[in-house]
Amino acid sequence: MYSLAIYDAFSYPYASKRNVTYAANGMVATSQPLAAQVGLDILKKGGNAIDAAIATAACLTVVEPTSNGIGSDCFAIVWMNNQIYGLNGSGQAPQSLSIDAVNKLGYTDELPRLGMTPVTVPGSPGAWAELSNRFGVLPFEELLQPAIEYAENGFPLSPTLAKYWNRAYTKYKNACQGEEFQHWFDTFAPEGRAPQMGEIWSSKNHAKTLREIALTKSESFYRGNLAQLIDDFFQKHDGFLRKSDLESYKPIWVNPISIDYQGYKVWEIPPNGQGLIALEALKILEEFNFKEKENIDTYHKQIEALKLAFVDGMAHITDEKEMKVSASDILSDSYISTRRAEIKEYAHLPKPGNPLGGGTVYIASADREGNMVSFIQSNYNGFGSGIVVPNTGIAMQNRGHNFSLNKEAANALMPGKRTYHTIIPGFLSKGKNPIGPFGVMGEFMQPQGHLQVIMNAINFKLNPQSALDAPRWMWKKEKEVFVEPSFSIDMAKQLEAKGHDIQFHLDEGLFGRGQIIWRDPDTGVLQGGTESRTDGCIAAW
Repeated sequence: MYSLAIYDAFSYPYASKRNVTYAANGMVATSQPLAAQVGLDILKKGGNAIDAAIATAACLTVVEPTSNGIGSDCFAIVWMNNQIYGLNGSGQAPQSLSIDAVNKLGYTDELPRLGMTPVTVPGSPGAWAELSNRFGVLPFEELLQPAIEYAENGFPLSPTLAKYWNRAYTKYKNACQGEEFQHWFDTFAPEGRAPQMGEIWSSKNHAKTLREIALTKSESFYRGNLAQLIDDFFQKHDGFLRKSDLESYKPIWVNPISIDYQGYKVWEIPPNGQGLIALEALKILEEFNFKEKENIDTYHKQIEALKLAFVDGMAHITDEKEMKVSASDILSDSYISTRRAEIKEYAHLPKPGNPLGGGTVYIASADREGNMVSFIQSNYNGFGSGIVVPNTGIAMQNRGHNFSLNKEAANALMPGKRTYHTIIPGFLSKGKNPIGPFGVMGEFMQPQGHLQVIMNAINFKLNPQSALDAPRWMWKKEKEVFVEPSFSIDMAKQLEAKGHDIQFHLDEGLFGRGQIIWRDPDTGVLQGGTESRTDGCIAAW
């Protein structure tokens, strides 16, 4: 039995808020209990881990709209029949969206977060159908039926969901004044306010749209009636997205990238995702000897390595076909050695290197046959752009905000280009055996969360629940580092003595929300952890 499967919560000085979950037949872990149960029901009906992930993802567009929607993007890593696959479900910029066009609207520094302008082609509906077509065993319509029923009949809001829903309503009420935003309020605040914890919310339009997506295997969204409704609305309000942009979209099958780390292999989706940042940071850290988690040397080196990797990622990551440097350039032994050598005794201001110079929801699922899925889906910022297509329930993402308006930048906005993407699914294997999916959602916290939970599990021998419950830090910029209230005050003082600007933050949402499922390769027993910072849940049997 591998070490990742045998450590308990008591091996860590901070007590876990809940116990690790074990199961033999199947497991689904996500941030919303109703959605996790949907995935489990699909497994019990004979569906596989891929079916469960799709059903859970569709359901999350209903029961956690504060983080994702039908207009989301997504990525997936699939372990199927002892092979690993990656799917890039992010959409491209509309053909009419360019730096010059955005400048004419008065935006010269960055794209806006709200409104029609930052909306790129949503990839999730097409990715669901693509995953189902290639790997699913149950009919696609059956996978979306639970989501349709929750949208049609309603569901009671859970505590964390209600908190973020109310926060979004307050924000949008002040910032979204135009006619184009009214449909968001009609859909998500029908009583003139955000629904409250325990209150039933439903959306008949959402149900109708999911039913149409189910019956057409997502074709309506890109080439049919729904595509036309999107086109009509964007034309009416001078937006950039058109039916022709939707028609040209297709999910991309990719080869996941990986590094060897302490005898394991850590897998991420290649750019345009930011998983490369997590891999670079881990590879920088791999040759250091970390004796314990609660040690100033551990935290200092983690933060410094992450800073180096992040500035590289921000400088180089974009649509893979537009990158001037490759992931292999950044992960090369020679370049990693130069970056590792930059870590000194005190905090430094990181600068990008030259490798050539030599909101979000996450789902982990597993079935009894050994198939596993790491799946992530997001509207980027909470509900996204604030744009809901009339009479559809389709909340559109605002991914275009991440594009740069600097024409010389790697991630410069271009028509038809995929932007730097924050959402990243992770996967861990050892030899020929899958260990399992992991993920930490939360915009630019995601690679930082990946680094921390993987080191918690591998270096410090924590079980999945303890690895997630451990206090987190988040590098913000320059020498500025946010830490959770449960972070050691003594450790914070020691980090400040090394030149880090440490700031305690009360909002746990800043530090991401994760899920983990590990499989014991000898017994097949599944071991899962779920996020204590949200309404996380593991459904298992």
